[in-house]
Amino acid sequence: MTTTHWEEPNCPLCNAASADPVYAWSGEPGYRILRCRSCAFFYLSPRPREEDMAGLYRDGAYYASEESGYDDYHAQEQALGMTFRRLMVNLKKRGITGGRLLEVGCGFGYLLREAGAYFDYREATDYSPEAAERADAYADRVHTGGLEMVAEEPLFDLAVANHVIEHVYNPHAFVRDMVKRLKPGGALVLSTPHMGSWWRRCMGKRWPSFKLPEHILYFDKSTLTRLMQEAGLTDLQPLPYPHAFPISLIGSKLGLKLTGKLGKPALWIPGTTLAVTGRKPCAGSL
Repeated sequence: MTTTHWEEPNCPLCNAASADPVYAWSGEPGYRILRCRSCAFFYLSPRPREEDMAGLYRDGAYYASEESGYDDYHAQEQALGMTFRRLMVNLKKRGITGGRLLEVGCGFGYLLREAGAYFDYREATDYSPEAAERADAYADRVHTGGLEMVAEEPLFDLAVANHVIEHVYNPHAFVRDMVKRLKPGGALVLSTPHMGSWWRRCMGKRWPSFKLPEHILYFDKSTLTRLMQEAGLTDLQPLPYPHAFPISLIGSKLGLKLTGKLGKPALWIPGTTLAVTGRKPCAGSL
């Protein structure tokens, strides 16, 4: 990504100005992961301006780029299919399937495809026109753009943002807008790389989810729950979220190049993703 527009934000969760560096990278622009002294939230500073990042996400190369985005998103289809099939089973066990589904940031639509047997209606968004076009095969309607493209009526039974919140510049407004599109009693699911995981603690700066500069927010269970609670959600609970990855991708993170049949199979890697679900209060409830 090429840009000269950088900003150093206050804490995106509580707006406090004081934070301590936890990780730092050399070279321009000197990326650091800061931890807020007030609420203990982790975030990137400096970071590109939002309009610069929006241009990156609209670029079709985002899903097939070695410099930013995904090396080859299509190559993860098998692993993501496994992941989303397991997610649907876990949602059904908790009574969070059926009716109308909204997905924000749908990529190529692999979650929408697996959701077909669980929902009567599927609607989604993605900034990339190429991704939205691919996802359209698996949904009743797909918008090119962000959440603002989705009408506030009719409402949805479930809204999902899968590995999206870590990209969002105003997380409070984003979650409130998702809640606004839910039926009373409807559920919201947010998933994100798990900053509180053993993987991050063990790997430090080599943790693959330090995806700079795209990932600007880093949540653990406490901060993700707080964000959702402040948006008015209740019945907040962690959601099991096993995640599978192609062996080729795992190898690349370790500096190994595995191609062809050797790199195609997918493996389950536990503890990489944090997911929390909450419900929009029904009318008259406390």
